[in-house]
Amino acid sequence: MKHLILIFTLVVFALSCKEKPSSTDAVSTNDIEVQEVSPYPEALRQVFEAHGGIALWRKQKTLTYVIPKPDNPETHIVDLYSRKDKIETPNFNMGFDGSKPWLLNKGEVYQGNVEFYHNLMFYFYAMPFVLADDGIYYDEAMALRFEGRTYPGIKISYGAGVGTSPKDEYYLHYNPETFEMEWLGYTVTYRTGEDSDNVRWIRYNDWGTFDGLRLPNSISWYNYEGMNIRELRNTVAFEQVTVSTESRPVGFYDKPEEGTYFIKTE
Repeated sequence: MKHLILIFTLVVFALSCKEKPSSTDAVSTNDIEVQEVSPYPEALRQVFEAHGGIALWRKQKTLTYVIPKPDNPETHIVDLYSRKDKIETPNFNMGFDGSKPWLLNKGEVYQGNVEFYHNLMFYFYAMPFVLADDGIYYDEAMALRFEGRTYPGIKISYGAGVGTSPKDEYYLHYNPETFEMEWLGYTVTYRTGEDSDNVRWIRYNDWGTFDGLRLPNSISWYNYEGMNIRELRNTVAFEQVTVSTESRPVGFYDKPEEGTYFIKTE
């Protein structure tokens, strides 16, 4: 009987030791709150949040909109993952198949630069979210003043070899109360290879909500002298805007059989 009592006592003691972890026991990672570090400046993160959030934007796969030109309305379709794109109009189609831009003339011959134009309006339209792309550097910019209001700014520049014009610079200016984007300043260095201090200015003050994302109904270019914004110059409207988590069919962005690839000329 004494032996049974001794064995029972040892078992109870062993179990009680197992139930009480020592101070040297590893702590479960489930008990630790892990905070994700944002790769963006805090002001830009808040701008993204004011426009629906970068997480929601990254769920989308296809963006479409129409630029309603009287004689030749343009339907723009963009794959948000691959950045393949297509522009459909009554007079021409153009696009980017993932490696090269292409053109299909259907009426009068397109006289512009396909490489420059095929995604130009997309980058203006998809602000501020395109400023979350890889290869971007952020810095604080001098505040912009317009009609007695002050708009803090973020300077955006690109790493070498990023995009068609890596020396381009952008300046995003936002409402300090709502964090909605209000202005975009940008330089154009396409094919020159030279830095530029000529900053053009677009006003973003006409937003719509599309499946939870704040995107422009229109954007307006202004005349300027440096950072002194002058009078309105012109406005571009966007209609029939859609964002979708579905991709277009395989081959949708490919060059049509009758189309031609764009060839650079010096």
